[in-house]
Amino acid sequence: MKGVGSPKLLFENLDLTPIHPILWTDLHTEGPGRPVEYDPEWDLKALMLRQLLQIPYVKDLVKRLRRNAYLRRACGYGDRAPCEAHFSQMKKRIGVEGFRIIEAWLRREALSLRASQPLSAAGLVQAAVLDGTDLPAWSSRDPHDTRRGLGDPDARLGRGKKGFLLGYQSLFLVDIEGFPLGHVEAPLNVNEKQLVEALLTRVLGECIEVELLAADSQFESQAVFDFLESLKIDHIIAWRKLKRRVNPPDVLTVKDRIDVEGPEHKRVIYKRLRAVVEGFNGRVKSRLAYSRLTWQGLGNASIHVSLVLMVAYAVCIAAYGIGRPELRQSVAFFS
Repeated sequence: MKGVGSPKLLFENLDLTPIHPILWTDLHTEGPGRPVEYDPEWDLKALMLRQLLQIPYVKDLVKRLRRNAYLRRACGYGDRAPCEAHFSQMKKRIGVEGFRIIEAWLRREALSLRASQPLSAAGLVQAAVLDGTDLPAWSSRDPHDTRRGLGDPDARLGRGKKGFLLGYQSLFLVDIEGFPLGHVEAPLNVNEKQLVEALLTRVLGECIEVELLAADSQFESQAVFDFLESLKIDHIIAWRKLKRRVNPPDVLTVKDRIDVEGPEHKRVIYKRLRAVVEGFNGRVKSRLAYSRLTWQGLGNASIHVSLVLMVAYAVCIAAYGIGRPELRQSVAFFS
């Protein structure tokens, strides 16, 4: 239908040639031994397709590929599709760091194309916002230690957005348009403040410069303030309203749990950035199956989030590739 995209259109506008050395890690193309039957680029597209179509399990992905010739061709497969164990071996072969490298390359490609934020092509981000969200683990609690998972020993019991649950958490850095700049994962019992340094170190290590950072009161900490000052990053972080403490007049103070009070120009910036990151969290949960983690282990949780962001970057790249930049955040168009 005219004006309607598809997974095939998404992948056709995605050139993964520069990351072939990562995808072909520990695979040989010549010499003795069994030849490579499936191009690893096809496997990566299949895993991205799983997030795009919100397919619950890898075994369901395999069934869909075997029964649907269109989806096989969209990924690059011919008459056959790999088994479930093939994807497990691929994840183990590439590893967490390999998926992060692929994710970082797609992020740079998307940043270089965004005409709405031309400075981001040079790595300059004028305003960004931090926010964390929980990632439930696919595991029950260990009866001998209810603070950890039984099938997933890396998962921990912690406070999520809707109470206590077992799993992990992601800390995202998002720019003023809702474009994700990076992420870091940890068990759910880890305080979010402890993840700020790891996340910013990773993002800034990719030659990205952030001028202003916003965050809610969860990140009110002198250690966070000192770290941001050492990086020469200005910040707008809301302060909690505590008894026996008078907050400085030039900072934002939480009022009625959600709203903030303080200097008007800071309130405007803070609310704009908070709305953007909340929209991003809602988008990856409703459109890219972020909360549907069926793999086990912290490393697999990180790979899962990397695949979610890879699809978001691919959508941005494809939107510019087809001359429709207004669709740079429309996951639904390509699904």
